[in-house]
Amino acid sequence: MMKMTFRWYGESDSIPLQYIKQIPNMSGVVTAVYDVPVGEVWPCEKIARLKELCDKAGLEMEVIESVPVHEDIKLGKPSRDRLIANYAETIRNLGKFGVKCICYNFMPVFDWFRTDLHYVQANGAVCLAYKEEDFQKLDKHNLRLPGWDESYTPEELNGLLKEYEGVSHEQLFENLVYFLNGIMPACDETGINMAIHPDDPPWDIFGLPRIVTGAESYEKMINAVPNVHNGFTFCTGSLGAGRFNDLPKMAAKYAKRIYFAHLRQLKFVNETDFYENGHQTADGNVDIYAIVKALEENGFSGYVRPDHGRNIWGEEGKPGYGLYDRALGAAYLSGLFEAVRKDRA
Repeated sequence: MMKMTFRWYGESDSIPLQYIKQIPNMSGVVTAVYDVPVGEVWPCEKIARLKELCDKAGLEMEVIESVPVHEDIKLGKPSRDRLIANYAETIRNLGKFGVKCICYNFMPVFDWFRTDLHYVQANGAVCLAYKEEDFQKLDKHNLRLPGWDESYTPEELNGLLKEYEGVSHEQLFENLVYFLNGIMPACDETGINMAIHPDDPPWDIFGLPRIVTGAESYEKMINAVPNVHNGFTFCTGSLGAGRFNDLPKMAAKYAKRIYFAHLRQLKFVNETDFYENGHQTADGNVDIYAIVKALEENGFSGYVRPDHGRNIWGEEGKPGYGLYDRALGAAYLSGLFEAVRKDRA
């Protein structure tokens, strides 16, 4: 049976754990240690602090999102063996505190990408959006979008982009396989499942290869690393941005290897441009009901979280991560899962 969870950014998050606990059917939070440099081992005392806070609030801490993968691992540099060993040690430390699933990604340089973090809908709700025309105007060497480039100086960013020149899709995939093979023993020891997040959006950007984009990617990963702990985060917003993806079909086929599901909605305004809307199926182009039905009917028993909600009712805060709309989304998703489950009984 699935467990409903909620993203929580630690003690600096504007949303207190007691509010999250008040959301119906909420089992736990998805969180991380944010003040350890990428590539270093997460100390047990920092993990223990998060666990203590969650326990006091009556919430589980079984999913971590995320333990970042160092760029040297993605690039296949000589330092990767030390960094992979550190990652494996972090997995072991997380296992000591009851963590069952780690969400991570293998996107070069940039994480999720939208061209507008404050798109205002006709009803006044504020959300994330993508417009191809705006993307084409961006200079990758002088980016000023919050959320994923703030950790790099312009010099560092340009240097990193230079290092990726000539890195093919196949080379990046081989580096992913090398990484996974290096950490699978730690996953076997702890029982922790690795759930890779799809590339967002699921196509190459700024000349950087993207390798986790749809069903073909999923099949390739399973064949390369068949270990049961190698699985997926099924993000409907990321995969759904690629209109070539049949999300209900993917949900049905890979339900037992989907360990974490990010369920959110996209509304396309033309073939390329879209904004993120409320979670209901009627609110966009992603058939949330059909996806939930496919997951439930094909053996999914992982974690779910409502993802990238709108800012509504005057709420201000981190784009995509307000309380109200994600709470509404969690209630809607819980209702869908209950209805499908009872229909099958």
